[in-house]
Formats: sequence, structure tokens, C-alpha cells
Amino acid sequence: MMVETMTHKKIGLYVISIALLFVFIFVLKVDVPICYGEGCEFIGISELLKRNVVPIICLVCLLWAFIEYKKFRFDLQGATNIPFKIKKIEGVNYEHLTFLATYVIPLVSFNFDSGRYLILLGVLLVVMGVIYVKTDLFYANPSLALFGFHIYKVDGSFKNKEERDGIILISLSKLSNSDNVSYIKIDERIYYAEKVRK
Repeated sequence: MMVETMTHKKIGLYVISIALLFVFIFVLKVDVPICYGEGCEFIGISELLKRNVVPIICLVCLLWAFIEYKKFRFDLQGATNIPFKIKKIEGVNYEHLTFLATYVIPLVSFNFDSGRYLILLGVLLVVMGVIYVKTDLFYANPSLALFGFHIYKVDGSFKNKEERDGIILISLSKLSNSDNVSYIKIDERIYYAEKVRK
């Protein structure tokens, strides 16, 4: 059950990470004819839907990403783990840009008018998602960066004086050495964390 929950969180973060791709595709493909003056007629709902199948799919995916983002934000409220203290910290926000430049931007150049290319894009997004989840790349999330999240690599001191090194924290808080943070595990070494206010 715990593994299933962690996997669901990773998939949710992957969907959030490609939300920008859905926005780009929507802007490229939306086709709503605009006409001013005499002789203008509405083309009809069915024709409008036919012209905008890809943008509609993008809107559905954006809604899914929004729901996952809301769940992600809500999850920390249920954190039951005892806070730990940061002993060493390094900001790794550049990971957001690496994912955006390497994975998201090149996909915008697909030919969205070809059925084959759309099928290929769908398969590619699924394969990327599997790789993303299995290799723990899900924390490099450009969409979260837009919402003000930060990525940190930290060493922490836990209860019973247990020390853990190389933990990745995703946080809305700006963190620094000696801060205490509450957290939920997304993976064994990747946590969603918030600074404990004194």
C-alpha cells in the first residue's frame, strides 16, 4: 500500500511536470475562427470540436495536472513524521531547467496534424513517465518551479541521532542550515518538506 501511494505521488508529479507541454501544445493548436463584420456565421459546435480535438485533450490533461498539484499541496497537512534538522544544504534548482530544456521543449516541435505523430507523442509521454518514475527524476519539475517550489539536496539529523545524507527536498519554504523541517516521503530519498515555524 505504501509503495502504491509513493508511485501514485510520483505519477502525479510527472503529470504536473509536463503541464507546460500541454499549455504549449494548446497555444499552438487551438483553432477558434474569429470574424468581425457582416456575413460572419458561427461554424457550429461539432465543427469547432472537430477542429480542436488536440487542444481539448490538452485541457483535460491540464485539469488532471491541476488536481494532482492540489493533492500534492494538501498532502503535507497529513504529515506524521517527526521533523528533522538540516545539517548541510545545497540548492539544486537548476534541475528544473534541465528537465524543461531536455524533455519538454523538444516535444513542441512534433507535427500535431499527423495522426501517427500524435500516437508517437502519446507513447513517448508514457515511456518518459515510466523512466521518470523509475529513475527518480520526478523532482526536477519545471511546473513546480513556476509555483515557487525549490529543490534542495541536504544532509539531515533525524530522531535517535540518525544521520541521512543526500536527501532531496522539494519545498515552498526557503530553507537553510539548522532549520527543522516537517516532511512526507515521496521516495526513500526524496521528500516534500516545509520549514517548521517556531
